[in-house]
Amino acid sequence: MTIEPQASQLTFVKISVVVPAFNEEKFIARSLRRIRAATDVFAVLGWQSEIIVCDNNSTDRTAEKARAAGATVVFEPVNQISRARNKGAAAATGDWLVFVDADSWPSRELFADVADVIGGGKVLGGGALVRMDRVGGWPAWFVRVWNALSRLNGWAAGSFMFCEIGAFRELGGFSQEFYAAEEIEFSKRLSRLARSRDRRFVILHRHPVVTSARKARLYSLADHCRMLWNTLAQRGRNLKARATCTLWYDGRR
Repeated sequence: MTIEPQASQLTFVKISVVVPAFNEEKFIARSLRRIRAATDVFAVLGWQSEIIVCDNNSTDRTAEKARAAGATVVFEPVNQISRARNKGAAAATGDWLVFVDADSWPSRELFADVADVIGGGKVLGGGALVRMDRVGGWPAWFVRVWNALSRLNGWAAGSFMFCEIGAFRELGGFSQEFYAAEEIEFSKRLSRLARSRDRRFVILHRHPVVTSARKARLYSLADHCRMLWNTLAQRGRNLKARATCTLWYDGRR
């Protein structure tokens, strides 16, 4: 089935898809294939797109595989997701940024929804609901809770976010004080900026982004509960230190 976005008010837009990646040789080629396939909906509108992978100091073949897949590759030596996203965005030449994690796979339908809200001119940025590639047991409950909070509070998941590039640069990008949950902090700032300009920050809900359930396989429910408890008990202060964000930085893949 051919997926076509609605007619756009904009005659030309360039989309820069930014993919931060640390030791992602298992997923990066598949992710880039699916991203490139999904960008077909932009071409239908006469828009251009580019894919930028930020190699976040990988020790495996992530950068090699990304280049082989046709992506532009930039390098960030400090292992921190916010720095990786910011470095990728700094290399972007598009009008809009779309951030996709290296273990996540947007569909044509989701990109068509992005094109629709961009073309409507009333949205400054947003995210999408999440669906794991393999769901069962407690991870399924976690995803349902996250998606409810995402829609209620206007929080974008880091696996998929989009933003007008001028607004991103005006806000200074993702805060490099955070080693986790930087996407929530950025969502709040971008939402405030959107309201000040009579525009919106939206969470797209019709076509969730698919993301790997590997964290549910690599870490137990107890691991996740400890992380959540520490975050609540410390009021998020632990999110500003790499050592206390082991679910993201201990190197398990």
